[in-house]
Amino acid sequence: ANIGPDNDVSIFFGLSGTGKTTLSADPKRALIGDDEHVWHANGVFNIEGGCYAKTVGLTRQKEPEIYDAIRFGSILENVGFDEMTGEVDYDDVSITENTRVAYPLKFIPNARIPAKVEHHPKQIILLTCDAFGILPPISKLTPDQVMYHFISGYTAKVAGTEEGVLEPEATFSACFGAPFLVWHPSVYAEMLAAKLDKYGATAYLVNTGWVGGGYGVGDRCSLKYTRQLIDAIHDGTLAELPESEWEEMPIFGLKMPKNAIKDVPKEILRPEEAWVQAGQSKEAFEKQAKHLANLFQKNFVDFADKCSKEVKAAGPKV
Repeated sequence: ANIGPDNDVSIFFGLSGTGKTTLSADPKRALIGDDEHVWHANGVFNIEGGCYAKTVGLTRQKEPEIYDAIRFGSILENVGFDEMTGEVDYDDVSITENTRVAYPLKFIPNARIPAKVEHHPKQIILLTCDAFGILPPISKLTPDQVMYHFISGYTAKVAGTEEGVLEPEATFSACFGAPFLVWHPSVYAEMLAAKLDKYGATAYLVNTGWVGGGYGVGDRCSLKYTRQLIDAIHDGTLAELPESEWEEMPIFGLKMPKNAIKDVPKEILRPEEAWVQAGQSKEAFEKQAKHLANLFQKNFVDFADKCSKEVKAAGPKV
């Protein structure tokens, strides 16, 4: 979670590897925390008091706040380093690709200390890393879609991140935290929807994964583009777009922009166009989209009995 100069709070939801730590550490906004928050009657506070960031491929140019937080008092895990000089090689994945650093919240220059604010979220951002290359980099969610995608808790594993994963593999974790849930996921989804309605917060689904094709064919959406899309949420660019500037994506029913947003090209924002521009066919895109939609539908079977017909209808249709 973070907060802007006008006290507009954003909460990011997402599974591991979707960009919570990277995107919440925004130089233009005060960091409340990168994980484990409470949204209560008077505002938001962080529980952990620290951050736990991935370091694979880390550079100061890409993620300066995290890079500069690595100093005495932080803890690096699974990284390769020169035993003579102590210099860390962030590209070394000989132990695992899941290299990490843990550091106190105060190591981020613009962190909010103590990590609490008496303001309610203005926007909710659901993060996913879609390795199938199907979901738009950004889409505006209806209240029912918020509940559906919150309950689904989707992201994808890619080859090389875990032993035995040889191709993109969908991962669903209800409410982005299935092991920690006491009640049925629909209860938490209804709580979230009620808060969004009470405080007038908008919701977006941001895909930090692949564009122009799935893993091994397309490319991961550049961090530069993702940051600009997050900026477009925070500075009101997307909120000011009229409905005529949004178009519903076939199969998934997600509203995606019709045109470029800031410096993010239109074809990046529209998955099928990205595939075609990369030399793939519309038929190949549709086949992959139906495959992913089927995975969503299969996963949601376990939750559908407790959900309203409107929420069930907010998912993909094949």
